[in-house]
Amino acid sequence: MSAQERLKKLEVVLPPAPKAMGVYRPLLLVGSLAYTAGHGPLCADGTLMTGRVGSEVDVQGGYQAARQTGLAILATLQEGLGSLDRVQRLIKLFGLVNCTADFTDHPSVINGCSELFREVFGPEAGVGVRSAVGAASLPAGMTTEIEAIFEIGS
Repeated sequence: MSAQERLKKLEVVLPPAPKAMGVYRPLLLVGSLAYTAGHGPLCADGTLMTGRVGSEVDVQGGYQAARQTGLAILATLQEGLGSLDRVQRLIKLFGLVNCTADFTDHPSVINGCSELFREVFGPEAGVGVRSAVGAASLPAGMTTEIEAIFEIGS
């Protein structure tokens, strides 16, 4: 089953592909690699999921924010590549969690994005290497920020 077919089967709605909010590109293609800029949990209505995990947001809420961030990354890929079927595999995921100083379960939060990519691209192509770390704050108070590197084909 293709990535586009899996996405349809999941019955998820991609948000609009986010536009750059500074001097950067949301997606950069270099050879057979697609680099995404840091994305936040952009919802279909254009709002961001905000809040700090460990105080205003619990782990499940952080997980949902990371999943929503993954959807924003997919929207950027779909717009930039024309189809998610061009993605051959996820190479690397780097996830930041807006959290309190004593919060230590960053991997459980970023799993929201990792599990989405596994569902969309499959268990082999959708799982890459990953880092999940905490941050004292993130732009606009968003709950998560994630960037990724993908191998792409024609």
